[in-house]
Amino acid sequence: MAPVARFRNVVLDCPDPHGLAAFYAAVAGGTPEPEDDDWVVLQVPDGPRLAFQRAEGYTPPEWPRADRNGQQLHIDFDAGPTWADVDAAHERVLALGARPLDLEDREKKDFQVYADPAGHPFCLSRIERS
Repeated sequence: MAPVARFRNVVLDCPDPHGLAAFYAAVAGGTPEPEDDDWVVLQVPDGPRLAFQRAEGYTPPEWPRADRNGQQLHIDFDAGPTWADVDAAHERVLALGARPLDLEDREKKDFQVYADPAGHPFCLSRIERS
């Protein structure tokens, strides 16, 4: 079946598009390209375009929640095949301004959950290679 449209961006609302684009550029690579004060685009190498849009009165999602103001989407990152790789990525994202949300149950799940500086959830995942 032919697609209706081509995928363009994942857009994140935030109070500071330039700052959040710089955070994700440090995490995933690429160079933020501001279009104006309220809109910045980041082409992740070998990945999607992320866009950051200023939203006045922005309220970050509350995680975990399902009843109101809950997470509506999150971004997963492949941090590497070992927990040592994830631990190294953990230290780097914390230094960039991320905040841990769920670091529990490493024996049962292969990811850890964080909030970016604007409060959006994202995961660092341990992806075993074949």
